[in-house]
Amino acid sequence: MKHALVTGGSGGIGAAICRRLARDGHHVFIHANRQADKAEALAREIRAAGGSAQAVTFDVTDAAATAAALEAITADAPLQILVNNAGIHDDAVFPGMRPDQWQRVIDVSLNGFFNVTQPLTMPMIRTRWGRIITVSSVAAITGNRGQTNYAAAKGALHSASKSLAQELASRGITVNVVAPGIIDTAMSEQAFDADAIARIVPMKRAGKPEEVADLIGFLASAEAAYITGQVISINGGMI
Repeated sequence: MKHALVTGGSGGIGAAICRRLARDGHHVFIHANRQADKAEALAREIRAAGGSAQAVTFDVTDAAATAAALEAITADAPLQILVNNAGIHDDAVFPGMRPDQWQRVIDVSLNGFFNVTQPLTMPMIRTRWGRIITVSSVAAITGNRGQTNYAAAKGALHSASKSLAQELASRGITVNVVAPGIIDTAMSEQAFDADAIARIVPMKRAGKPEEVADLIGFLASAEAAYITGQVISINGGMI
């Protein structure tokens, strides 16, 4: 049984990822920051279904708190699957964007990626097996009005992942990015109605969180051992 950590695991896409990894036989650490109750409820659900899971709470923007949490959850066994899913929106057109809006989004997505991933790379190297998968967005590829901060943070993760993939490839560790389009979550329901989705998406529907989770489940598997350094879109043909 491999141990997996899913940051932002209490949200719509994150929860689907946790369920999929648990079904695949992994012990899943479900990360949350402000939604610890949702992470605990999901862990109970997974355990009731016969899986193995537990909730963990820490702020990915706090390097010291993150390091302490990672040390605790790796005390018994190394983490070999990491899904960087934590991220936030704080949208505004760029001329009116406040410095704190820029900084918060960068802190969670990009600095959070460093704070979580960097301490786990050497333990993965020692086991000579690992999967690092980061959830990005179609906005990082095409751009999106009002999301300069979000697109910048997610786009930086593409470059970071490609570089990290080259560093770790010879050690049996793959590093990939999954870039979803419009996915049927509470967040997307507030931004896109059915008519908008039909105009934007050639498949005329939003994706399901489970479809994103299935792709990540494959990338986390042994069968995906020769896929690394890739940004894989899942967007119903938007681009």
